Amino acid sequence: MALQQRPEKCVVAVDGPSGSGKSTVSRRLATAVDGVYLDTGAMYRAITWAVINGGADLNDPDAIAKIALETELSIGTDPAAPHFAANGTNVDEAIRGPEVTGAVSAVAAVPSVRKHLVALQKAIIAGHPRIIVEGRDIASVVAPDADLKVYLTASAAARAARRSAENSADVAATEADLARRDKLDSSRAVDPLKQASDALEVDTTGMGIDEVVAHLLHLLNSKVSK
Repeated sequence: MALQQRPEKCVVAVDGPSGSGKSTVSRRLATAVDGVYLDTGAMYRAITWAVINGGADLNDPDAIAKIALETELSIGTDPAAPHFAANGTNVDEAIRGPEVTGAVSAVAAVPSVRKHLVALQKAIIAGHPRIIVEGRDIASVVAPDADLKVYLTASAAARAARRSAENSADVAATEADLARRDKLDSSRAVDPLKQASDALEVDTTGMGIDEVVAHLLHLLNSKVSK
């Protein structure tokens, strides 16, 4: 399915837990609307990489915040080739490794880090007429006025199977790690992972990527054609 008409302006917020299909779906959707793509989770991961690389104590919010605010991020929004660099170093592969994955929830929970990155995210959104933004607090915090807000979810087993296939990791261990991150991200004091009250929930458990993208395009068509 394609858009019946390409909107001059379009902001789509895609939230949900890890393994729900956010990244792949968001990139495909961005291509379909001839727009750009922003992975906000990767921004937190890039900052986490900088924090680890800087030797900060992950239990010291002030040390984390200092490095976060001093880190220069380079953010590529091409859905076909998104990229991230921190202080001039390409971190596309490093931010997906186990060390960053294990620490990102702690870094993302620091209020000043979230405030800093949310401001950057809002600026990026304002600079593009058509953008698909994925994360965990997009509809509720980053882009509350988005044209379409969706919350992608899937069963724990499906999410673990998808993520372990990506990383060639043990499914049971992956499911346990996803549960750990979900608990941390859902219980943090500032901007926790949650479904916005006006976001449409889409359960992707039994759906292929093409089906999910087609469904979101249908929802977007109904929004922009009004």
